[in-house]
Amino acid sequence: MSTVRSEVALEAGRQRLRLWITAGPGLVWIMLFLLIPSAILLAIAFFSADDYGNPVLPLSLAPFQQVAGYSLLGWDSGNIAIFLRSLAQAGTATLVSAALSYPLVFFIMSRPESLRPLLLLFIILPSWTNQVVRTYAWLELLGPNAPVSWLAHALHLVPPHLGLAPGSFAVTTGLAYNYLPYMIVPLYASAEKLDWTLVEAGRDLYASGAKLFWHAVFPQTLPGLLSGVIFVAIPAFGDYVVPQLLGGDRALMIGSLIANQFTETPDWPYGAALTIIMLVFTGLGLVAFRILTRKLGGAEEATI
Repeated sequence: MSTVRSEVALEAGRQRLRLWITAGPGLVWIMLFLLIPSAILLAIAFFSADDYGNPVLPLSLAPFQQVAGYSLLGWDSGNIAIFLRSLAQAGTATLVSAALSYPLVFFIMSRPESLRPLLLLFIILPSWTNQVVRTYAWLELLGPNAPVSWLAHALHLVPPHLGLAPGSFAVTTGLAYNYLPYMIVPLYASAEKLDWTLVEAGRDLYASGAKLFWHAVFPQTLPGLLSGVIFVAIPAFGDYVVPQLLGGDRALMIGSLIANQFTETPDWPYGAALTIIMLVFTGLGLVAFRILTRKLGGAEEATI
């Protein structure tokens, strides 16, 4: 009996060792580069700022009051406007990515099976280059002397001496382009598992193209779509490079606002408070996503 118990204990020890070997590096990475920096930022957010923006004692709630818009000059709605603009830009970029992903995914699905991995690679390949380089490319494509801007001039959408960049349209375009692969890949994974008998049944019942997609295709690809929404919306909400280069002061987003507090106009406690608030809203968004996924009956790959 004791021999059996010792073997069971030995096997349990081996399982724990395997778990630490496989999961340990990831846990250490999360601890070093997520939890510890977040804890440091949380601490800095409760400090006061000296004349140079450095965190100093005494402890204060003034940084969070600044986030809410309160200062010595009274209340200002600027931070709320930036926050709402960030939500709107992230939401619009997510919708554009989803709208582009569906036809691209089903175009790939219609190709021979041996060709599909190569087409997916072509979609993912641009994301292997530096984001700054890709964003500068869009800055040239949407600048005042670009053909797209000439068309906008002809349609009287922008003045002749200006381009589409910098501006909100350029930011939306840049965000949708940069995060499009993160929508396509999970959507493609769901599309591969489609039950085509349901689609054929809809055709037999004379369903039109839109109804066929909405009732037979969309529910089956919903798990991949929900995963793509998270992979696009969360990083787009806090993005810094795209709004900074393609938006400038005309389309300031929360990522740029936070970066400015640590660089151009230093105020570390204020920047830390902004970061903590952004993380809180991101966490709330993930919780809401999980609840929505369960209500919609999403599959396991769409849950967190």
